[in-house]
Amino acid sequence: MTAPAPSRWPATSLPYGDEHSLLRETAQRFFATECAPHREAWDKAGMAPRSIWRKAGELGLLCSRVPEEYGGPGGDMLHSIVLLEEQTKAGVVGPMLSLHSDVVAPYILNYGSEAQKSRILPRMASGEWIGAVAMSEPGGGSDLRAMITRATRRGDSYILRGAKTFISNGANADIIVLAAQTESAISLFLVETGGLQGFSRGAPLDKAGQWSADTTELFFEDAAIPASALLGGAEGRGFAQLSERLAEERLLTGVVAVAAMEQAIADTIAYTRDRRAFGRAVLDFQNTRFRLAEARTEAIVCRTFMERCVRKFMNGKLDAVEAAMLKWWSTEKQNKIIDDCLQLHGGYGYMLEYPIARAWLDARVATVYGGANEIMKEIIGRSL
Repeated sequence: MTAPAPSRWPATSLPYGDEHSLLRETAQRFFATECAPHREAWDKAGMAPRSIWRKAGELGLLCSRVPEEYGGPGGDMLHSIVLLEEQTKAGVVGPMLSLHSDVVAPYILNYGSEAQKSRILPRMASGEWIGAVAMSEPGGGSDLRAMITRATRRGDSYILRGAKTFISNGANADIIVLAAQTESAISLFLVETGGLQGFSRGAPLDKAGQWSADTTELFFEDAAIPASALLGGAEGRGFAQLSERLAEERLLTGVVAVAAMEQAIADTIAYTRDRRAFGRAVLDFQNTRFRLAEARTEAIVCRTFMERCVRKFMNGKLDAVEAAMLKWWSTEKQNKIIDDCLQLHGGYGYMLEYPIARAWLDARVATVYGGANEIMKEIIGRSL
């Protein structure tokens, strides 16, 4: 498989420091040497092996914002962004480290009891345990209020019954943040999967792209978990907890979208500079230059807005509407720019040995996950 072209690091307004630069170098080496060479094998398996999670944990690449007292590096949002950008630019989809570190871990850190945090977070930071979030259901999709998975209180336990689908990290997950209906309303639970009777997983789902990203269905058939697994200390807080965390998840989706479009542009510039047609480089044709000029401009605009949202998040001021704007706009541009870049590769752009073909397949779901872009427009529209 042809390696992706190195991209020139774009100008940034974010306050990166020496620690972030060192982490970026470590991440680049990790994804280039430990992950990228194995992507085809992991694609065929439908997931990355558990051993790579342990390796990431040893290098301090997991749970970057978890405090040291719970086994994490104690970093900030910029550490998370560095890791996301480097994984995206390396063309590596699985393992889905950011879901584990930047989606699952914050649920536990923000809403968990001291006992829950002390037990779970160190295992996640080391890579011993892999985390997942289970919200979507076969009949629900983005409509969380239509959730039918139930958690029924019986003495000192909750009995889980229902099914979840499109669950990233689902096949390997040791700890799942599960959303379920309780008597009061939606509640969240920390489900430890090891030895759990009544719990099962489907085979990896056969997706159009992102093949190495472990994605599966989960089934709960009268699975009993302790009452202490409730997240947040009381029933009925789940919808509010999900809503609070979704803005952050959509911000991170925007980070990936920008990194993906920037890498696609870099790959296409390199390809069109070397590829010749009618006696000259494809890059020398006006159509090529114009299309890449448009793409580069749009990518810079997206990065500018994304970094504005990052700064607002770090100051505690990013709201759901602006996060929805970023998620919608950046993922639409991600798909358009990568599609244009594939076109400039000609027939080779459709060959999976070229990074642009995989980027094209992997990008399509970005307008769907984390809340479909139609939902993003609805969130924005309601604010008008």
